[in-house]
Order: sequence, then C-alpha cells, then structure tokens
Amino acid sequence: MRIYITSVFVSDQSKAKDFYTKVLGFKVKNDVPVGEFSWLTLVSSEDENGTELLLEPAAHRAVGPYREALKADGIPAASFAVDDVQAEYERLTGLGVEFTQDPTDAGPVTVATFDDTCGNLIQISSYQR
Repeated sequence: MRIYITSVFVSDQSKAKDFYTKVLGFKVKNDVPVGEFSWLTLVSSEDENGTELLLEPAAHRAVGPYREALKADGIPAASFAVDDVQAEYERLTGLGVEFTQDPTDAGPVTVATFDDTCGNLIQISSYQR
C-alpha cells in the first residue's frame, strides 16, 4: 500500500493553483472541471509520477470550523519536504510569503510554517544530515 493522493482544503482553487505552482513550484497533474469546481491535482516538479496533492474545494460545512481551529492553534494542514528549510524560507520570504514560524531546529528536523493564502498553514521540513 502507498499514498496515491492527499488533499488540502482551499478557499479558492484558482488562487491556490497560482500560489502552489508559481510560488511553491508544484506542477499541475490534473485540472478537470467538475461542476463549479475542478479535480485539481499537483505534483512535485521533482517527481511528476509521485504522490498527488488535491487542492480540494473548502465548500463542505465541516471544513470551515476544522480549518479555523487548526489555524488558530498554529497547526499546519500539510507538511512538505525541502532540502534546506533556511534556503527555502529565504526564497519564499523574498516572494512575499508570510511565515508564522521561522526556521526552527526540532531535533532531527528543521521546520518552518507559512500561510498559503488560501486558508491553511503549511509546514516545510528537512532532516538534518
């Protein structure tokens, strides 16, 4: 068994698509219209056949309270691996991304957390070698 797809609820799929592709560097794998929304999945530009990230519309009534509670408590909705958290922090900060947690040494990993502009906190992490 392996992970095929995981999702992040987003308030605006178009805005999320722009942020996740133009700022974070993901690539669109699928963008299939389904009614008023799309089946919109992204992949890492470093692994186009890898796990897909579904930018899921946050339309269900349970999503709002769930995301608000996570964000209020500073809990990331997802975590993405990077080679160097400090370098990625500097790159993203230069692009205007707002971090809620600067790079922090957490034992065997370094982590940082930012706002994805679509209702979520996202963590980046790298293992220290």
